[in-house]
Amino acid sequence: MNQACDVVIVGTGVAGLYCALNLPEKLNVRIITKQAADGANSFLAQGGICVLRGEEDFNDYYADTMRAGHFENNPKTVELVLRSSNQIIRDLLRLGVRFNRDAHGNFDYTREGAHSRPRILFCNDVTGREITGTLLQQVRSRPNVTIDEYTTLLDIISKDNACHGVVVSDQAGQISTIGANHVVLACGGLGGLYKNSTSFPHITGDALAIALRHNVAVEHLDYVQIHPTTLFSSKPGRRFLISESVRGEGALLLDKRGNRFVDELQPRDVVSQAIWKQMEADGSEHVWEDMRPLGEQTILTHFPHIYRRCLEEGFDPRYTPIPVVPAQHYLMGGIKVDLASRTSMAGLYACGETSCNGIHGKNRLASNSLLESLVFAQRAADDIVFAARAKRAAPPPEVDLKQYEDLDALFSEYRRAVLKRLERLEAKHG
Repeated sequence: MNQACDVVIVGTGVAGLYCALNLPEKLNVRIITKQAADGANSFLAQGGICVLRGEEDFNDYYADTMRAGHFENNPKTVELVLRSSNQIIRDLLRLGVRFNRDAHGNFDYTREGAHSRPRILFCNDVTGREITGTLLQQVRSRPNVTIDEYTTLLDIISKDNACHGVVVSDQAGQISTIGANHVVLACGGLGGLYKNSTSFPHITGDALAIALRHNVAVEHLDYVQIHPTTLFSSKPGRRFLISESVRGEGALLLDKRGNRFVDELQPRDVVSQAIWKQMEADGSEHVWEDMRPLGEQTILTHFPHIYRRCLEEGFDPRYTPIPVVPAQHYLMGGIKVDLASRTSMAGLYACGETSCNGIHGKNRLASNSLLESLVFAQRAADDIVFAARAKRAAPPPEVDLKQYEDLDALFSEYRRAVLKRLERLEAKHG
């Protein structure tokens, strides 16, 4: 069965949803997602979303972002994201997102590692769920947007380096095409390829593999961020994140003897390396994070979700340190895009963790990901609106769907392609 629409968006994280919300209702939009709509990594974000706190904060925020990224960031992208932050926050408030406020009704800012001051808005320790859930509710109310859950992207349809739609498989295994003038890839990174990751296991870099297959430019696929603090567990499955803001509020990292061994507010890669070094010295599978300096009130009110999860694992952070270990967390590289989220293929866009626009450099500054995703989702939507005024593209070329019938073989091929590129880059860069 072949279908058609104006825009296909792949992914129901903040990038995909916000892109849809920024498209006019005259455009017919299809959003496809591999699992349920609330199965995007954006729902898992704990810490918060950064915002520029006035012009006097610009130089410091800019320097913090560049320093965390080892100065490999794109300066134009950094400036664009920082200066767009207040408009993004105003729009989130308009859509109904609720951030924590103090007793006077003012925003309550928190601080995270590598930030020179508190500039992060949050909703307890479930900021991603608050923002993404609100956006999803708004998208569901749009008459021009259809969300196809349990629908897997198999390929893009291309001809002469132009994208004409996608090939998908539904929950019943039915393979079909959706023709579209514009396709937005916003389906996350590659955490599902790792044994220990904070990502959902179904986030396996499919869009990256498809980009490689069609010679769409990618960049820095080996720039993979390790988060210093996930709750240690011997159980298989996704690792539970202990938010950066826990350390930003004063939690300490301790070795097996109960001694501090690192400045907890350094960038994530520096702290992760220090933890690995200490684990080797201690002969341990983890170190300890001590939340007791925060005080019981802060633990219960700012980090209720983390508190409950620790209790489930047998630890009460009010009275005892919790075991933590680094795990794969985020991809700074991805499908290369410009400042309008355009890829090297006409009609194909990418935003969110799938993309690489240069904001993060070699290491992402904490809580810049939600902001970047929203900024570049809006940029993609703006460019699509402009491009939609032009003459409609020709009908998509015919596609032989038989080549996609063995889904296990197809996705094995995709994962091998991504892992092979990762291994090659890691060998090249050491």
